[in-house]
Amino acid sequence: MKHTSLDELQRVALVHTDPAQEPMTRGDRLARWAELLEKRPHRVLSTFPGTEYQTVEARDAMRGDDSPISVAFADPVLRGEGMRDDTYGEAKRFFEISDWQLHDILCYCHYGSTMTADTAAKRVRAAATPKTPGGLFNRVRQVISG
Repeated sequence: MKHTSLDELQRVALVHTDPAQEPMTRGDRLARWAELLEKRPHRVLSTFPGTEYQTVEARDAMRGDDSPISVAFADPVLRGEGMRDDTYGEAKRFFEISDWQLHDILCYCHYGSTMTADTAAKRVRAAATPKTPGGLFNRVRQVISG
């Protein structure tokens, strides 16, 4: 797959955007990513090795063919929303997620060298879900008290 920026794409193709349409929210972008992964749930995707041990620069430059991020970047809607490439750093910026959330979605240490798209989709959806204030104790108390 050739990686092309939106600017480069606009030089060789007509890219239509609807100016009346509101930009996607963070939640919309994450939901779209999860939906794209869920379209082929058994697809085998590559993970990223040792994201937590890389320098910020090296981690942000990481990419991989057939990774969960490359699935998102292949989508013209997400590219139209401003996703510039399929690197770790761009996914972090575009989806507005932390290093630890992205690490949880695609790091080798959790899944080995590959993972299924369905597993990645579940992790993307978890990143989109706001954490309950107060941590585990508060969540247990909420469940018990109804």
